[in-house]
Amino acid sequence: MSVIFFTVTNDLNYDQRMNRICQSLSDNGYSVHLIGRKKKSSIQLHQKSYLQTRLYCFFEKGKLFYIEYNIRLFFFLLFRKMDGICAIDLDTILPCLLISKLKRIPRIYDAHELFCEMKEIVLRPRIYELWKWIERKSVPAFKHAYTVNKPIADEFKKMYPVNFDVIRSIANYQPSAEQSIREKFILYQGAVNEGRCFESLIPAMKFIDCKLIICGDGNFMNKAIKLVEQYQLEHKVIFKGMIEPEELRKITQSAYIGTTFCEKESLSTYLSLANRFFDYLHAFTPQVCVNFPVYEELNKSHEIAVLVNNTSTEEIAKAINSILNDEIRWLQLHENCKIAAKEINWQQEEKKLIHFYNQIFG
Repeated sequence: MSVIFFTVTNDLNYDQRMNRICQSLSDNGYSVHLIGRKKKSSIQLHQKSYLQTRLYCFFEKGKLFYIEYNIRLFFFLLFRKMDGICAIDLDTILPCLLISKLKRIPRIYDAHELFCEMKEIVLRPRIYELWKWIERKSVPAFKHAYTVNKPIADEFKKMYPVNFDVIRSIANYQPSAEQSIREKFILYQGAVNEGRCFESLIPAMKFIDCKLIICGDGNFMNKAIKLVEQYQLEHKVIFKGMIEPEELRKITQSAYIGTTFCEKESLSTYLSLANRFFDYLHAFTPQVCVNFPVYEELNKSHEIAVLVNNTSTEEIAKAINSILNDEIRWLQLHENCKIAAKEINWQQEEKKLIHFYNQIFG
């Protein structure tokens, strides 16, 4: 039985993507160990069929956190036996590269995004140069790699001589979502980070006759709260914070409309394929989504969203109201989600994942 270690910098209880990957590999004969971080606010770790470890750090954000976490991760991995190691995104790649060389084992790179092209990296030149240096030194050393869509795989191919497979991060198909009782509220779920268009979405709520529920946390949270206060929308915009996956799934299934917005200025978000897009789909929840290439392609084959060409306050409000105030339109998108979910789901992507790892470990 091959032992594979996976490394992330987030709290494992909320990482649905890694839970799917690790669970699928565990179900198919691999011994999996997932490493993440433990915050002061972390709740008890949920039991899984695979091993999980959270590393505690004195620092919880900024460059000191990344330095401390990578040092702790390196020494934790150094004294463990393993047959392979997978770095999830750029922020854990250096320890994985060093460990794989020391132990002479296969190394895998799982890129969920173009890390260096995220808005919070691009706008800080010194930080950008540091992460770009790490990327240039590390990524070409990974023979085995995969990412979430073809545009990102193509972008990596332009930069480095590495072939990235495509394994999309899609929710499991669960027909039971059809039985959910709908409430008229709009949902945003995921990281509350820069570049997610809260500057437009929150003021748009002045022109929308229902509530917006935001589930998640991130580097834009304080600014988002101030925007709500600025526009006097405390009665309309509700911050739920971090929600555990099972509870979040129930909220998503009861939502009337989901939202997927991000700024075009960041190449990472322009080429992105957000987890929430598929979470709404598998909750059979119609959504308003930014009209970027990957979403446009998916919506052509299965019309499950209203796409917006720009993320201005006026455009967002108009698009949301076009579904909110048209029951026939909502039902059409809702039914399209049911059809699409049967074809686009983790049960199908899982086959690609298992094939990828079987090619490496036999």
